[in-house]
Formats: sequence, structure tokens, C-alpha cells
Amino acid sequence: MENLFTEMDNAAKMAAAPLAVRMRPRTLDELAGQQHAVGPGSWLFAAIASDALSSVILFGPAGTGKTSIAHIIAESTKAAFVEVSAIGGTVSDLRREIAAAEKRLVLNGMRTMLFVDEIHRFNRSQQDALLHAVENRTVVLIGATTENPFFEVNSALISRSRVIELEALSDEDIASIVRRALEDERGLKGEFELTNDALDAVVNLSGGDARSALTTLELSAGLARESARKGVLSEGEALRIDADMVALATPHRALPYDKNKDMHYDVISAFIKSMRGSDPDAALYWLARMIDGGEDPKFIARRIFILASEDIGNADPQALLIAEAAFRAVEVIGLPECRINLAQAVIYMALAPKSNAAEAGIDAALSEVRRGPRRDVPSYLRDRHRPGSEHYGEYKYPHNYPGHWVDQRYLPEGLERGCFYHPSENGWESYRVDAVRRDRSSAARDTLHS
Repeated sequence: MENLFTEMDNAAKMAAAPLAVRMRPRTLDELAGQQHAVGPGSWLFAAIASDALSSVILFGPAGTGKTSIAHIIAESTKAAFVEVSAIGGTVSDLRREIAAAEKRLVLNGMRTMLFVDEIHRFNRSQQDALLHAVENRTVVLIGATTENPFFEVNSALISRSRVIELEALSDEDIASIVRRALEDERGLKGEFELTNDALDAVVNLSGGDARSALTTLELSAGLARESARKGVLSEGEALRIDADMVALATPHRALPYDKNKDMHYDVISAFIKSMRGSDPDAALYWLARMIDGGEDPKFIARRIFILASEDIGNADPQALLIAEAAFRAVEVIGLPECRINLAQAVIYMALAPKSNAAEAGIDAALSEVRRGPRRDVPSYLRDRHRPGSEHYGEYKYPHNYPGHWVDQRYLPEGLERGCFYHPSENGWESYRVDAVRRDRSSAARDTLHS
């Protein structure tokens, strides 16, 4: 009788659970996507099928199946399965579960699978509490994290585990999950009809996150049910979910973005490379991703400032002034208005002629200074404000010569002109180099004639 009440209680809890929980995959066959990680032929597939899993850390964006894989393992293993959340868990919780795992192992030889959700939220000392138990196989650790484990998880735990990276689900995967939820007895049981536009909207809003897609579907279904109550619905007619209901259920799509982790670096990298590659549309898109994700606009402005010299330089000297103006606008105006100033600067940088001669030149000069021999300042270039300077040799003052230029060595011995600065053939830089060469040739002829 007690077992009957327990089963009824569990069924009631499942019926009241969110759609995303009810539709959680029960087998690897039901898991959408991630074929590279858990598909036939993968290590994880074979380990789960043979119930021979060793410690593993599942790493990937939200809603890609990390918790689902852990629950599939729980359903398929003969080992005890224990779950701890790093959000509210403590070292005492870990030690209690490890002690229980030791007892199972000693008394009946049963292994323990320890699932730690959001493992990156455990601090270093909490993670250290797992080390000995993982190393001697008292527990088989299944860690799940949205953060890069190589930065957020102890290297000692990493070395004792296998890292499996999951990817954001494709549009086809999300659409398949939504269709299954519409028809499945655990889901909406065929009571709702989803228009094609509505399906496209759910998929688009999900951003590759299955949990987000199912939550949107569930909220939209609630709106459809409420709409049907107010209208007249024929007997047996399915409740209709349209694109307007989806938009009302999820008015704003929040694409994944973190301000100090992998996504931050990936997006800023794409942003810089888009400006360097002269694609204003791509640069504006990545700018919008950062603004929408809450990125510090000063950080964005600093990157534009750097690019103005690093990738444009003297091909268009005006770019540096535009970047400075954008940075000043961010300081004075702030968001949301400074997004326009940033956009103007980004478009300018993307469309400007490109040259990395300034960066390449200073890096080459620094390399020579740090690795080359010590080179003396030519005596005629040395400071004259000291006794004995009259013996330094003649310094030729350029303004006393035609064209304000005179043929004179400024580099130390062993280095020749052109060893560091290699101007591009783009924009102002190419024009100015040609002009300087013409002026020098003319001045040299005038000097010879005089």
C-alpha cells in the first residue's frame, strides 16, 4: 500500500512539473542532437550501454542535454545514483554522500554515480573534497557545467575525468523536440495545433536551448487555452497556438552572453575580426549582441580604439580620432544613446582602408631591442648639453635644406631604413609614402645642384 501511495505521489508530482521536466529524454534514442558526444560509436554511448562509465564532466550551453544525459545514466546503470546541486550544496553534503558511497561499496560492492549539477559553482575547497573519492573510484563523478571546465574546475579533477563538450541544438533539433512535446502523453497530448509561423518563432526564440523552447511552448499553450475559453471551440477541435501567442509569451529573446567567460571572448573576437575584415553588417551584429548582453560599453569602445591603430593605422589616420570621439561619447552620454556613437565608429572602422604597419613596426622594433645587440646612438645625434659635445660630429638640421630633408643616418649601425616600417599600399599611408619619396628625391637633387 505504501508503495502504491508513493507511485501516486510521484505521478502527481510529474503531472504538475514543467513541460521541460516532463519531456526530459529517458533514453539516448530520445535525446535530440549531440551525436558527436553520445551517438553510436562515441565513448559515452559505449560507456552508458555497458554500464562502465568513468568520471565525466559535461560542458555546454544551457538546455543542450547535460542534465538529461545524467538522468539517462541514472535509468540505465545498476549503480546507485545520487544528485547534488552546487547551487545550494556544501562540503558537508559531499562528505555525507561520499561516506554513504563507501558504505555501499564495502557492504555489497555497489558503485555510486554522483551527479553534481553546476559544478563550477563549487569553490576550490569544495571541489577538492571530491578528489580522493573520484581518484579511488568511491564515486563516479558526473559533473555538469555551462562554464569552460578548464577555467572553472580544478585541474586535478579535470585530469581524473573525461570532458565531453555539448553544442547548442540546431533549429531542426529544437523543432523535433517541440513537435514531440505537442503529441507525447507526457506533454501536450495532441490537444494543441501549432502553426508553422508559431513553430518558427519558438525555434528562433530558443537560441538552441531546448528548455527555453519547451517553456515558450508551455506558456503559449496557456495563452491558447485562455483564448479558447473566451471564444467558441467546436467539440474535438484542437487548441490553436499562433505566432502572436508565442511573441506574447516571450516578448524578448535573451541570447546567451557572459561578460567574463567564453562567450564574452568569442563575441568580442568575432566583433574585432568583422571590423578588420571590412564587414560593417557583421560588426554591427556582434556589437548588438554585446549591447544586448549587458557588456560594458567602455570595454567595446576600448577595443575600437585599439583597432583604429592596430588594423587601420596610417591608411586612415582619421580612424583614431573617430575612435577617441566614440570613447568620449560613451563616457559622457552612456547607454542607451551611446549605442549610436558606437555604431557610427564601428561602421567607419569596417569601411576604412586597412594597414597593420604601425603594430608590425613597433613589434619588430621591440624584438630587435630585446633580442639584438646593444647599439649606440650615433654621436652626431646625441644630446649637446654636456661638456665635450662639440666633438660629436655635425648634425644636419633638416630645416636648413631644400624640402626640409637631408640625407642623414638616424638608425644605429647595423640597421637600415625599412627594417621595421613596411607601409601598406592602402589609403593615406600609400599616398604619403609615395609623396615622401618624391620629396626626398627632389630635395636630394636640389642639394646636389647647390
